[in-house]
Amino acid sequence: MEAVGVVTAVGPGLTGRKVGDVVAYAGKPMGSYAEEQIIPADVAVPVPPSVNHKTAAAIMLKGMTVHMLVRRIFKVETGHTVLVHAAAGGVGSLLCQWANALGATVIGTVSNEEKASHAHFDGCHHVIIYTKEDVATRVKEITGGKGVNVVYDSVGKDTYKASLECLASRGFLVSFGQSSGSPDPISMGDLAAKSLFLTRPSVMHYTGTRDELLEAAGEVFANVANGVLHTRVKHTYPLSEAARAHADLEARKTSGSVLLIP
Repeated sequence: MEAVGVVTAVGPGLTGRKVGDVVAYAGKPMGSYAEEQIIPADVAVPVPPSVNHKTAAAIMLKGMTVHMLVRRIFKVETGHTVLVHAAAGGVGSLLCQWANALGATVIGTVSNEEKASHAHFDGCHHVIIYTKEDVATRVKEITGGKGVNVVYDSVGKDTYKASLECLASRGFLVSFGQSSGSPDPISMGDLAAKSLFLTRPSVMHYTGTRDELLEAAGEVFANVANGVLHTRVKHTYPLSEAARAHADLEARKTSGSVLLIP
């Protein structure tokens, strides 16, 4: 569902895209595990010459997800304090980088010391190793008891209660993933206690129009070009070895982004 490639043909009457253009897409249609693919022209985004093709392939979907989180759902600004769960993950690392660049104080949670080092490098001012420390207690210590303005939670079941506890009055809980399973139902009373906001977004709903797609991708690529965003492309496999790439992912032998090269 994500690829970068060179246009080899365009449909009759199409304007704005031509043979030889480098384009990227993320989302539907499925089918990117291929040497050639036919895609609708309105999902193809031009990749600027300033952005490496492999970087574009690795960052497109994750980057647009982060754009949705920090620029559309909750506009992060100087003076905000944000909490990022899974701060060393693919989306989490970009989220920390972008939030830091926007002037926020960034708190990240990770599982071990190695990931803590990555999170610090990616712009976390404070890193909580949740296997050793209570997240809510540490957040209150760091914020002087105030809590954070927004929690970005991609973990779900294991974290949502702590996420609610960490929020300041009128704070936002943005639940955009559930790697630990779906959270238990949240009662309206849990939100009313501090007048909290809760949202469960999908990037596809924030890039539904051509203008929205180009805006999101454009900001991502601009931030790659100016050094705000970087991604770790540590593993590349020939497309013919896609099965081995999946096996390595399942066995946790990889870190950072994984690319398949036709």
